[in-house]
Amino acid sequence: MAAPGDPAAIHAALRAAYPDARCELDFRSPLELLVATVLSAQSTDRRVNAVTPALFTRFPTAEALAGAPLEEIEELIRPVGFFRSKAAALTGLARRIVDDFDGRVPDTLEDLVTLPGVGRKTANVVLGNAFGVPGVTPDTHLIRLANRFGWVTSTKPDAVEQTVGALFPPDEWVMLCHRVIWHGRRCCHARRPACGACPVRDLCPSRDIGEQDPVLAAGLIREPRA
Repeated sequence: MAAPGDPAAIHAALRAAYPDARCELDFRSPLELLVATVLSAQSTDRRVNAVTPALFTRFPTAEALAGAPLEEIEELIRPVGFFRSKAAALTGLARRIVDDFDGRVPDTLEDLVTLPGVGRKTANVVLGNAFGVPGVTPDTHLIRLANRFGWVTSTKPDAVEQTVGALFPPDEWVMLCHRVIWHGRRCCHARRPACGACPVRDLCPSRDIGEQDPVLAAGLIREPRA
């Protein structure tokens, strides 16, 4: 059996447990994914997915979003929280896309992080899922689970991104992040992980921190999109 924390073995177990893992933000274009990812900060994918259809119907292009009344965007995205700052970020990034990138979302990390409200995490989400460019997305779930698995000993996003990236080949980065995020949302919760029903329990060095009873643990499993 693989040693506790073995990266390849854990990824294999997550691959088997979550064969349908993917980005849980709904989008049809790089712009829609960029907007949805900005809106998802300190919110849930489900809440974002509830507001973006109306937003994208009203403002389907970067040009339309760049010229949109701020108050109208604020009203459309109000349920996701921090709607004023997020609305300002959306109009700002749309204007930059129109002015500097001919209305098209840039496809490099260096260009994406120049947009208002876009950091490395958001940029890697867009690159990996809209453009097929490998990247590690150090969101809260990846940071938490990478520490529990013993892959890292830091909660700093840049350090986690670099360290986790060094453990896996680049062509695995995007799907690894999806699988870890799915596991974090469904099973390996921040406050009460469902260790007794965990598909990577035998490989996890932190397997004793959560609910051990298999039946009680199974009751903790959550399906975010249900």
